[in-house]
Amino acid sequence: MQIRDLPYTDPGEPDVRSGPRFLLWLGLGQLSGQLKSLAWGLLHQCGIAGLPLGVGVAVQAVIDRSGARLALAGGIIAVLGVAIAVGDTMLHRTAVTNWITAAARVQQLLARKTAELGSLLTRRVAAGEVVAVSTGDVEKIGWFVEALSRFAAAAAALVIICVGLVLYQPALGVVVAVGVPVLALAVLPLLPPATRRADVQREKAGRATELASDTVAGLRVLRGIGGEELFLARYREASQEVRGAAVRSARMWSLISAVQVLLPGLLLIVVVWYGAALARDGRIEVGELVTVYSAVTLMLYPLRHFEEIAMAYSFSRPSARRAARVLALSRATDPSGTDTGVPSRTEGPSRTAPVPSGDLYDPASGLLAPEGRFTAVVCGDPDAAGRLAERLGGHTAEAGGLPSALLGQVALDGLPLDTARAAVLVQDKDPVLLSGTLHELLDVPASGKVAPDEALAAAQCDDVLDALAQASVDSDGDPMRTRITERGRSLSGGQRQRLALARSLVTDPEVLVLDEPTSAVDSHTESRVAGGVKRLRAGRTTVVFSSSPLLLDLADRVVLVHDGEVAAVGLHRELLRGDARYRAVVTRETDEETNAQDAWEETA
Repeated sequence: MQIRDLPYTDPGEPDVRSGPRFLLWLGLGQLSGQLKSLAWGLLHQCGIAGLPLGVGVAVQAVIDRSGARLALAGGIIAVLGVAIAVGDTMLHRTAVTNWITAAARVQQLLARKTAELGSLLTRRVAAGEVVAVSTGDVEKIGWFVEALSRFAAAAAALVIICVGLVLYQPALGVVVAVGVPVLALAVLPLLPPATRRADVQREKAGRATELASDTVAGLRVLRGIGGEELFLARYREASQEVRGAAVRSARMWSLISAVQVLLPGLLLIVVVWYGAALARDGRIEVGELVTVYSAVTLMLYPLRHFEEIAMAYSFSRPSARRAARVLALSRATDPSGTDTGVPSRTEGPSRTAPVPSGDLYDPASGLLAPEGRFTAVVCGDPDAAGRLAERLGGHTAEAGGLPSALLGQVALDGLPLDTARAAVLVQDKDPVLLSGTLHELLDVPASGKVAPDEALAAAQCDDVLDALAQASVDSDGDPMRTRITERGRSLSGGQRQRLALARSLVTDPEVLVLDEPTSAVDSHTESRVAGGVKRLRAGRTTVVFSSSPLLLDLADRVVLVHDGEVAAVGLHRELLRGDARYRAVVTRETDEETNAQDAWEETA
């Protein structure tokens, strides 16, 4: 196991049943690295533990005026010094490798899960939680994996030291062998309250961070209404709560540290007192007392690892639980097409399969989008429209819930992920533009039948290209080489929306599902965008969720979805005249206006 082996071709299928099981899976997945770290740690710890033997031999050699034994003691100390240096160096190398490997594996799993679920991920968990898991939580998980081998080496070294002392000097060795387990286990009663306080601190810190993020994101609005001081006071209160929780948590951990210092000190006093009495009675030699005293003193170092592993586990356990919760999310069925009814494990490497074709049909709502036609869907509830759009892309909201959409009688969520994505592309109402040049933005997996300039023209991006050309600094006025800032913040909402639409058009999937693709543009531009999309997608299946009359009027087929089911099908003008519910959604009529219109039609 070496860092240059990263990233893994396949990071594996994690055990996400709980946080501890996930940590166990990570540890077992790096078993060879853990064993290497354990071996080097034992060399380092045993080298330190052996120093008292060399010191004791040297002291006794001086008392006995033995030059040969003094030289032997010097040789022992020199060998042990080399062992300590080599062991410490390689322990650090292997332990850090374990840390980086664990962190990289978790990040690979999170990236694969994000790519698997797409926008459905943020419908199930907050985007901030995903970011927190992939940054701070990954570090804490890596810390535990790193500390695990050091702790194992320290525990093994303590056992070896105790056994060695019992064999070397039974009278004092038994005292040490009885006292060390007491020292190691003394902090266990303090760990649960320390863990609870640490969890409270992290929870309050998370709320404060969320409040700060919301304040920064809405700063312009806050200034407009004069609410800066109000939110500043709220954040000040939240930060004080975090400070108080941190102080309470630090008090508990400082108590644990104090216990780790006090009890070994008491053991050392007992050993010195009892050993001095034995030496006075002539039952042990002075060199033996020095050896045992030095060994007990140096045992404080490996005992520190018990405190470290306790802290690492207490901090990594909730982090692992959050990571497992994100990684447990899955599509409703596994790639074989068998409904699991429970969240499945993360899929392995992508597999290819023939891309199906035909009519797109959703059994849950009865929505049918004929092959090669431009179908518009009108839904009064924007959230329900978003869920339906995701379902048409093969992303069922919950495992074991609503049936999958069918493309040519083939269940989409039963297909391998790459095949399903090639068959149906869903662009949600808030698409994200990644930072980079416009050329990089449009450089996506595609059929090759739609050129970037054709997609940009269909999405009416002329003004966007002009703006990028003017903003160009080092691209010689070429808009395709102009860098777009993070999430396209330098562009207007309508410009971002049209660039995202162009990116989807370049992909040229078998079925393109667009959720409110023109909600941020003016009516004149909207009409031209609708016409451009229809011309470019001629002969391809296109489904657009919208309530815009300009777009609906160009559709080959309009479907009204009410309460999750298809309520009416026809052309825009026909439905406008003959269906009151459709007219109410499209024209934004109130109930009174609808009733008055119906009464007038009946009178006429």
